[in-house]
Amino acid sequence: MLDSVSLDQLRTFLAAAEAGSFSAAGRRLGRAQSVVSQTLGALERQLGVQLFDRSARYPMLTEAGTALVPEARAVAGRMDAFKARARDLAGGLEPELSVAIDVMVPIQVFTHAVRDFQAIFPNTPLRVHVEALGAVIQPVLDRRCAVAVVGTLPLVPPELAQERLRSLRMVMVASPDHPLAGHAAPIPKADLVEHVQLVLTDRSALSRGREFGVFSPRAWYIADLGAKHAFLLAGLGWGGMPYPMVEADLAAGRLVELEIEDGWPEGNLLPLLAVHRKDTPPGPAGRWLIERLRDTFAQCPTHLASA
Repeated sequence: MLDSVSLDQLRTFLAAAEAGSFSAAGRRLGRAQSVVSQTLGALERQLGVQLFDRSARYPMLTEAGTALVPEARAVAGRMDAFKARARDLAGGLEPELSVAIDVMVPIQVFTHAVRDFQAIFPNTPLRVHVEALGAVIQPVLDRRCAVAVVGTLPLVPPELAQERLRSLRMVMVASPDHPLAGHAAPIPKADLVEHVQLVLTDRSALSRGREFGVFSPRAWYIADLGAKHAFLLAGLGWGGMPYPMVEADLAAGRLVELEIEDGWPEGNLLPLLAVHRKDTPPGPAGRWLIERLRDTFAQCPTHLASA
């Protein structure tokens, strides 16, 4: 009998419980009072529980009825969510959004955009990969991610569309105890080769045989930007970092900025790009996130990034 309980019966039960009478529930549902009464009577027989005490002028919830109201609301709410989710999917909304972001992307910018994403798309799960260089792009090429925010790899394969978001300021830094920290500026590139340079390495094969911003043959390759940061603070080498990540260290004197002769080979502004496959552009959720990231970057202080 319980298997035959319908959603319509539960909605009628909730309407009567909330409206305070069968006639008021009927008006809310657009039904005659007799239909509401019959529906609730059938529900009580199926449940084997009396939901309303009808001995007074107006029906009153019994103890069992009161206990079942939250359960009925939960079931009805889940059905509403089920229908809303089905409607979104039928309209092209992604069942899940997978995004790869470059380690260089300021995490506060990304989390700000994701917080708004959660409010707009509460039923769309988000899967986030944090990588560097080609490992940011590889999940998009493999169709494991719909969108990537790329910074460290200047080479974008032709099958990917790219949209510029903003440029991020990069700085060369070292510990104040490092020999280069006391070197007269600008530091000749010939002097850089004598010291260990800390360099991000690529977990993919996309940049194999290519090096970006490497000055010293004495390079240590690190796959994690947080580990590189810790190595810099420990005085184990010198290297480039996104300014937002070391701003507090520079202000506190834990790191010092190095002025390099002739500057960076590619310039000290790192373009941040949103990329996706040309043959499978992002759906509504992915497109919304790209635009929200663009808006969020536009609100960043100009000393952190440049348009």
